[in-house]
This record gives sequence, C-alpha cells and structure tokens, in this order.
Amino acid sequence: MEAYLLDFGNLLIRWLHVIAAIAWLGESIYFVMLDNGLKPPKGEACKKKGVFGEMWAVHGGGFYHNQKYASSPEDLPDDLHWSFWKAYTTWLSGFGLFTLLYLTKPSFYLVNRNSPWEWAANMTGTQANIAALAFLLLGWVIYNELCKRISPNMTRDGILSVAVAVMMVVVAYLSTHIFSGRAAFLLTGAVMATAMSANVFFWIIPGQRRMVNAMKAGNKPNPIDGLRGKQRSVHNTYFTLPVVLLMLSNHYAFTFTHSLSWVIMVLFIFAGALIRQYFVLMHGGKIRPGYPIAGVALILVAVWIGAPTAKKAVQAPAPAQTQSSVVATDGTVVEATGTVVADAAGDVTLAQVETVMNNRCVECHAAAPTSAMFAAAPLGIVLDSQQEILLQAAHIKQVVANKYMPLGNLTQMTDEERELIAAWNGQ
Repeated sequence: MEAYLLDFGNLLIRWLHVIAAIAWLGESIYFVMLDNGLKPPKGEACKKKGVFGEMWAVHGGGFYHNQKYASSPEDLPDDLHWSFWKAYTTWLSGFGLFTLLYLTKPSFYLVNRNSPWEWAANMTGTQANIAALAFLLLGWVIYNELCKRISPNMTRDGILSVAVAVMMVVVAYLSTHIFSGRAAFLLTGAVMATAMSANVFFWIIPGQRRMVNAMKAGNKPNPIDGLRGKQRSVHNTYFTLPVVLLMLSNHYAFTFTHSLSWVIMVLFIFAGALIRQYFVLMHGGKIRPGYPIAGVALILVAVWIGAPTAKKAVQAPAPAQTQSSVVATDGTVVEATGTVVADAAGDVTLAQVETVMNNRCVECHAAAPTSAMFAAAPLGIVLDSQQEILLQAAHIKQVVANKYMPLGNLTQMTDEERELIAAWNGQ
C-alpha cells in the first residue's frame, strides 16, 4: 500500500508540474514573441501616450491590440497581470517530485556506482542527497555571480552568454561523473530550471515591483531594472527547450547510459538553444535558417555518438562444472551464488535468460512486484514469463549491457550474467 500511495502521489505531483510548466513556458514564449514582434505605432494618439510598440493579432474569433509603453502610462491600473506563480509552482512541484523519487531513495537513484571517481562511487545515500542539493544551489550561485560580475549593466551580454555556455558544459561533465546517469541528466536540467525560477524570484519580479512603485509615485523608474529583467528573461527563453528535453530524457536510457553521456547532453543543450534562437529572431521578422540547421546537425552528432556499436555475436563459454554448481533440467548451470552462467553446451537459451530475469529482475518487473519500492512494474515492463521476455528482448540486452539495469545493481547481477545476456540472440 505504501508503494501504491507513493506512486499515486508521484502521479499527482507530476501532473501539477506539467500543467504549471506548460502555463509558465507558454506564457514566457508568448511574451518573447510579443516583445520581438512589436512594430512602431502608426497612430499619433498612441505616440503621444508614450506607446513604444504595438501588435495586432487575431485569435479565437476576436481581434487583439497589444501595446508596449516606453515610459509610464498616464493611468497605471491596480489590476496588473503579474507572471510569477506559474514559475514558482513549476519549480516547487518539480522539487517535490525530485524529493519523492530521488531523495527518498538516493542509493537507488542518485549514487553512481560506476563513477571513475572513487569518492562518488562510494557515497552513502545521505551523502548523495547532500551532494545533489549542493549541486543545485551552487549551480544557481555560480550562474548568478557570472551575470553580476561579467555584465552587471547588461553591456557585455555576449561574453556572458559564452560564460554560461561553458558553465553548462562543466555542469554536464560533473553531473555525469558524480551521479547516476538518469539523475545526472535530471540534475543538469534542474540546475537550469532553478536558475530560471530564481531569475523570476530574485530579479525579474522585484525589479518590476520597483518600476511599478516608482511610476505610481510619479517618479521615473530606474532603467537598470528593466534591462536586468530583460537579460534574465532572455536567458530563461534559451534554457527552455534544453530543460524540457533533459526532463524527458529519463525515459530513454540510450541518452544517459553512454560513456560519453555528458557530450550527448551538451549537444542537446546547445541544439535546443540554437533552435530557440531561430524562433526568437523569426518573431522579429528575421529568418535565419542557419540556426535550426546547426541545431539539427548537433542532434545528428549526438545520434552518431550514442549509436550502439555493432558487435559480433559470440557464444557464452560453458564453465567447468564444480561441486558448487548445479545443472538444472534444462541444461542451465547455476552456481551456488545464484549466478546463471551458461548451459553445458555453451549455448544461451531462452530458459537461461528467464532464470536470470527471475533471479535479478522479476522482483520489480512483474505483474505483482514483490519489491516494496514499486506498486506496479516500472514503465509497465513485465518480465515474469518467456513471452514477455521475448517482447522486451532488444531492450533487455541494451539496458543490461550498459549496466543501467538493475538500478543500482541492487539484485547483484554478475558480469557473467551480463555476458550471457549479451550472447543471447533474443530468441
């Protein structure tokens, strides 16, 4: 029942997270489009009122006339539309999901037992939780300091963009070496998402409030508030597509189980930013197809790097039978430790693979999991029958070969068993 309630809570929080994210990102993208698509007002009355730009649009059977003022409007209403709760709700619900799934099971989801750094591979669950939280916090602090030190007056935003890009390369590299693959992609996306929400909380909204208060008091707003808000909003819009992809990546093991997963991640981040740049310029009337072409090229490089290497099929060697091993009726050799190594003839059969699945995988991947961690089979993948195993043959071989499964190797699948799965022809 506990696992069921946790899964149901996961579903509800994820639902909230997706709804809030759609609302926030949709509104953000809309306002970037609006800001870049404004044209000088044609009417003299609008110019006299201080209108800087305007846009006419039609939607849903009605016509809309959007105007942007360069200075304070004559009559600033009290019921201004503010855009911040969607951003906060997105981050809070995302952090709730991260807590519910990752921080409650850090040894399972966070610790990278295959890390080349011994200290990372040997972290306890508590240490992994502290490392993950510190990773998020330091990501925001470093990004914020880069903005404040490199372009405090928004005069060197080009250099700042390069610095932020370099920072994301470093974040991708560190995350994949410190944390398990899926968590690494998620945490890198979370660093960017945290920066986006913190930009709204610490800079954009406070600056807008100061501007509104100055206007209502009859004073001229400090232009630095508007410039800084625009700077952070621009950063947010370039983070958007990479963050969405990184949050979806946990469903695709080929992205985060590769030895060069950090390179694949970086290519996706830059591709997303380039494709977003195309739309930003397009809204301003500039068509630059080179940006999406470059973005697609980076994605194709990621596809090339992540492609599985074709391996010549090999036959699993038949081990010498010892007093500590038993030959089952189907010819499978099972050691006293529970390791399935091969049959007496050295051929890998479906029955042998089924034995490995029963010993190492069915605890979770069953119609009725016995693991206390899952109320239902993860991703709906059930491996408690030969028919189901055959349906998932290609997926089994992939995730076992790259050691993504079993997660954290909690069921202690041996290298010999992985070699046996690799040698299996999937029939």
